[in-house]
Parts: sequence; structure tokens; C-alpha cells
Amino acid sequence: MVLRWYVILIIIYSLSVTAQNSQIPKIIEIRQAGGSTQDQEKFPGANILFKTLNKRVKLFHEGALIESDKAYFYSKDNYFRAMGDVIYTQGDSLQMTCNTIEYDGKTKTAIATGNVDLKKSDMTLKTEKLNLDRVNDKAFYNTKGVVLDSASTLTSQRGTYFMAENKYRFTSDVTILNPKYIVNSEQLDYFTKLNQAYLYGNSKIKGETYTIFCERGFYDMQREKGVFKENATLYYDDKIIKGDSLYFESESDYASASKNVSIIDSLNNSIITGHYGEIFKAKDSAIITRRAMAINIVDQDSLFIHSDTLVATGPKDKRILRGYYDVRILKSDIRGRSDSLYLDQSIGLTKLLSRPLTNQQEQIFTEADRNGANPVLWFGESQMSGDKIFLLSDLVTRKLDSLKITGNIFIIEKDTLSEDGYQQIKGGILNGAFKEGRLDNIVITKNTEMVYYLYNDEDLQLIGIDKTTCSALQMNFTDGQIENITFLVSPNGEVYPEEELPPNDRTLKGFIWRISERPETIEDLFDEKDREDQFPEIISLKFPEEESKNK
Repeated sequence: MVLRWYVILIIIYSLSVTAQNSQIPKIIEIRQAGGSTQDQEKFPGANILFKTLNKRVKLFHEGALIESDKAYFYSKDNYFRAMGDVIYTQGDSLQMTCNTIEYDGKTKTAIATGNVDLKKSDMTLKTEKLNLDRVNDKAFYNTKGVVLDSASTLTSQRGTYFMAENKYRFTSDVTILNPKYIVNSEQLDYFTKLNQAYLYGNSKIKGETYTIFCERGFYDMQREKGVFKENATLYYDDKIIKGDSLYFESESDYASASKNVSIIDSLNNSIITGHYGEIFKAKDSAIITRRAMAINIVDQDSLFIHSDTLVATGPKDKRILRGYYDVRILKSDIRGRSDSLYLDQSIGLTKLLSRPLTNQQEQIFTEADRNGANPVLWFGESQMSGDKIFLLSDLVTRKLDSLKITGNIFIIEKDTLSEDGYQQIKGGILNGAFKEGRLDNIVITKNTEMVYYLYNDEDLQLIGIDKTTCSALQMNFTDGQIENITFLVSPNGEVYPEEELPPNDRTLKGFIWRISERPETIEDLFDEKDREDQFPEIISLKFPEEESKNK
């Protein structure tokens, strides 16, 4: 038992001695010198080494070889100062030249000054003063530094080179010059082997066809692609793309953005916003989903279009906007809803379309159900719906010029003088005209029916309720309200006293008042499914320090 404990103690002691010895710094070796001398008065304790014609001074310490013309070697301090065409070599891959170097063998640190040129692999670092820390395997400078590789030139006021990671950390006035792009940043971490950079602080990347701004980002400099966050903005093909996160690929002419996305098209005077967007430059197209909204500015009046998905395609003179699923429209004098939308700016045409009914819906839907699913517009207080709605704008002024509705036309306007009365007109085809962008008149043809409340002009007393059928009629509007109605073909109808017409006979078949669907504010364009907090982050980016924390 005593012997066993003795053996254990011997082992522990041996390990302790070994560990201590491993921590003791090795003495700097003099490998070569042309000669040596001493000057105790000027350089007490120093052995002055100098070169001759065939022999330069060579000092060695733990894998590092330093050549120079002259060196002051303090053996007691394990320190030297070398000068004159200094060459520092460490291993097979690192070499540094400078005018002067100070080396401390106890701390394994060095300070190189004057025309410092450090090479490792295909990278070169140039500066006037460089601190070398061999224990932590890094080098750093506080004077302007320049890093050169096969394609780029990187400059900064301060920088640190982490040799084991093949990583540079540049700070203060960082610039990367490349034939394809220029990068400016407050701080940039550059991984030399991967040719990748992480950006911190106000940063800018300017390529041949794009400019990117961000406060945090990742950029693959070889492939010209990356992820950018925090006030990320991309100037691209006459468009400005913004988002909490951006992804960009130059080679494939592709960009995407997520959360608080906006695509600003100054040529078309429009903005598209949403949660997620994709831009395809080659196809001159963009797609926005989740809380998607297009904003078109016409005559200082904004037109807002919301749908589940918006797709914009084509150049500025042939721009087409498509909206899919639950389209909602808001303008100062127009409101609207439809299943889908088609807007062709080249001809000034806007189509509002309904979703095709399934076979089952075809069988069970009532006329009111169909009208409730049809696209609908509100001009002031007038509600207009039909199977298809067409709006045509003037190509010069971009103001509304004409209107056409086909199939199951239904016009409804609340009668303001009665409690539950509604002015109503049905028909097969509607053609309307605008004046200065406002609805002026419409003509309705084919199987026209009308229910209209008539009042005395003098005291606004109800005369009766007019129920009429005819082949065609014309309506004139003032400020979005029906001003008068003119029958264009011999009508067939009768005016009923209110008490003689039962309530169920006062509405036309298929009547449905959809005022609850009419958006009044921008927020009304969205509903519960459009809440931003429901949308996940689509474009993510983890920085190296964040990944290391999670390990």
C-alpha cells in the first residue's frame, strides 16, 4: 500500500516538473553571425552581432528564424533588437521583412517597424509597425495597413491578423478595392482562405450594377453574394430594395428581402411593400408575399393595392402588376375588393377578377352568393360589382378615363333619407366615363332593373319607390353619388307608395350590401392573417461570434 502511494507521488511530481519545464521559455539561439563585439558603456549587457561579406546575423527561437545585418542580443533578458534588411521566417508559410524588429523570447512577442511586409500563402500585409504575438498566434497594427491578395486590396487604420484562423479583423476606415466592386466599412472580418467577409457598422458595397448599404452583413467576395441586415438597402436596376434582411447574388441577378420589405421604383413612381420579396433582374420582375401592398402615386394621390401576393414584371414602359388572393384597393375616391388583379401600365388597363367557382359552388351558390364573391368597387357612396371589372387610365395623365363591368352587374347606393332603403340597378353590361379622374356617367344595358327612391325636390318628402325594367339607362354622378337617371329605351315600371311595397320587394334579386368590406384606411387593407409577428424570419445570418456562443 505504501509502495503504491509512493509510485503515485512520483508520477504526479514528474508530470508537474514536465509541465513547468514546458512553460519555461527557451533561450534564443545564435545560429550565425559574421562577428560580434560589445559596448558596455552604450549597450550594457548586449552582445552586438554583425554581418560580414558572406555571413548575415541569424537568430532562432522556437521555430522562428530572424535574419538581419546587425543585432543587439541580450542573452540574460532573452531579448534582441535586429536591424537592416530584416527577414522573419516562421514555418513554411509565413515570412516578414522590415527595417527593424524587437523580439522578446520570454513572451514570444515581436515589434516590427519600417516597411513591414508580411506574407502568408497568397496574402501580403504592408504597414509601418506590426506587433507579433506568437503565443496567441496573431499580429496587429495601429498604423495604416494594406493587405493584398490575388484580386483585391484591403486598407484600414487598424487591423489584427489571426494566423491560425486565417482571419483579418480590420477596423476604422476599412476599404476593399476590387476590379468588380468597392467595399467600405467601419469594421470587417476577412477570412482569407474562404475569401469571405463579415461587415460591422455602417458599410457600403458598390459593384458594377448594384450598391448595398447595411450595418451588419456577410459578403462572399469571390462569388459577389451575401446576406445583409440592419438598415439593409440595395440599389439595383433603377430600384431601391429595403428590408430587415437582404440576400443578393450578382452572378444570377437575384435578390431577396424579408421583413419590412419595400421595393421603390422611381421610374414608375411606385412602391411595393411586404414581408418577403424576390427580385429577378434578368426577367425584370419582382414578387412580394405576406402583407404585400403596392403604392402607385397618381397626380399626387396614392393608390394602395393589397393582396396575399403581388407580382411585378416587365420594363418601365411595359410594366405589369398582378395581385393574387383577396385584393383590396384604397384611393381617395375609390375603394375596391376582388380575388385577383391585373394591371398593365403600357395600356393603362386594370382588371379586377373573381375566383372561378368550383363545381360544388356552381350548384349551391345563390345569386347573392355570387355577387358577394364578385369584384366590387365603391365610388364615393356607390357600390358597383360584377363578374369582371375593367378600368382604363389615360396614358399621359395616368388618371382614370373609362370603366367597364361585365356580367351580373349590381349597383347599390344607400338611400340617405330613409332608414333601410337602397337605390339599386342591375344589368348585363356597364360602360362608364370619368372626368378629371372622377366618375362622371355610366350606361347600363341588357336586362336592366332598377329600384329607386323618389323624393319631392321642395321638401324631400318620399313620393314613392320606383321599380322599373328597361333595355338601357344612363346615370350621372356628382362626387361619387347618383345625380340623375335617364332611361334610354322605353321603360316598363311603376312607382309604389312606400306602404304598398313590402320590404322584401324593395331589393332586387341577388342584393348584397358589402359596406363592411370597404376599406377606409390603410390598416383596413390588412386583417388578422397579415400581422407581422406571425411571419418567421426567412433570411437568417449568424456571425462567427454568435455561433461560438451556441457551441
